[in-house]
Amino acid sequence: MSLQEELVRPRAAAPGADDDRGSAIDLLQRIGSVILPVGVALYALLYLGIQQVYGVFNLTPEQAGIDQATMFGRLVGALILLVIGGALVLGVLVALWWLLDKASLGRMSALARAVRRRPWVAAVLGALWCGGSYWGFLGYLGLGEGVGSATVVVVSAVIGAAAFLVPFRLLRSRPVGRAGMRIVVAMFTGIGLGFALIGQMEADAAELAATGRGSVVLSMVGFQDQWVTVADTAGKPRRGGVPVLLLGEREGAYSFYDCLRRETFRLPVGSTSLSHFELEPDRPEGFTCEALEATP
Repeated sequence: MSLQEELVRPRAAAPGADDDRGSAIDLLQRIGSVILPVGVALYALLYLGIQQVYGVFNLTPEQAGIDQATMFGRLVGALILLVIGGALVLGVLVALWWLLDKASLGRMSALARAVRRRPWVAAVLGALWCGGSYWGFLGYLGLGEGVGSATVVVVSAVIGAAAFLVPFRLLRSRPVGRAGMRIVVAMFTGIGLGFALIGQMEADAAELAATGRGSVVLSMVGFQDQWVTVADTAGKPRRGGVPVLLLGEREGAYSFYDCLRRETFRLPVGSTSLSHFELEPDRPEGFTCEALEATP
């Protein structure tokens, strides 16, 4: 049956349609085969993103007192927030698809079935999708600087066609291969989202270091945008009494970032007094570090 015939007769029962109806366990396995690779890829890249964020301040997370357990908790929290937001987006997309399918008298569903039955079409779509995940990776490597978006899109499409087209076509020939293709596509979807988040996290960290303004993305991944005034044990202000960013504490020393002087420094806990704590201050657009004033 040609594609045109399938679109003209969308209500006709597809052969073997009953075979596609699995049990509840089969449904959970299908969902897990998509969500698990996305989650694993996102977690790994978010971990790398946290390293990049602290690298902007010339520190590692470990030097700021962020151990593996703390980082695990923060990243799991970030994944939960991503799942909540992703569920909303996915729900809206499903609703739009359903409306389009109803408006087209079932032709959208027929088109989807027709694409699934044509190995080359499904392989091309999967290859282009996986190739698109390299967009964020190329940006992470710095290869996208000074290059137009059209060039990056073309390069990503070429990578997808060269690396995934033929393997995906071969995988489409068997049911186990189709399941494997779903896992690969889901994994590269998570990788693409992860690299996009890394780029945004690093950009927001650089803006925080330059202007003193935090972001929702940094808060989502657990970075504490906390500003304090530093003094010695006698109460004499350090750094002119200007608030500094508290990065963390480890091995008896605080780590700070002085936004005004653009430098990271450490002070021993025993001889340092902290005051005037301010967590995630609401700073207006256009605020810069030069606007920071000494706390009276």
